[in-house]
Amino acid sequence: AFLGPPEVNISSCLNCINVTVKLPTSHLRNNEKPVSLIDIYKEIDYYITLKTPDREHKTPRETTTNETFSTVIGELYPNTNYCVSVTVSASLNKLSVPSAWKCATTGSVAQQGYYSASFAGAICFSLVLGIVLKCMHWGGYILQKKSLPHTLV
Repeated sequence: AFLGPPEVNISSCLNCINVTVKLPTSHLRNNEKPVSLIDIYKEIDYYITLKTPDREHKTPRETTTNETFSTVIGELYPNTNYCVSVTVSASLNKLSVPSAWKCATTGSVAQQGYYSASFAGAICFSLVLGIVLKCMHWGGYILQKKSLPHTLV
């Protein structure tokens, strides 16, 4: 029987990606409840494949004894899109189905600062524009409620 696919979720940090993996359940049942792969094999091997638009890298084999676990892939380039797929196997069963690809973009200090500055600039511009329009309204230049006398028309 094939193992997998595991359930994978990823989130990005500045120069890294946090990968959370939930092992698939087995087809075996004990009192109507699925038996976990850890109960059967005691430990599970996993490989993480990291893909960018121009290359693909497979991490060395790691081992876990937990149903759900997290790992951080660090030393990545900021502001870069990375896709991750996880494959699980056991010492007695090397047949596996990899997870679907999950993608995230690593963060960037400059980009985060840019968004803050843009937002602050937009707020200031809106306030100044509002004040100018209100002054023009008070001065009678826009949205006049009285009609002009016939001699001025």
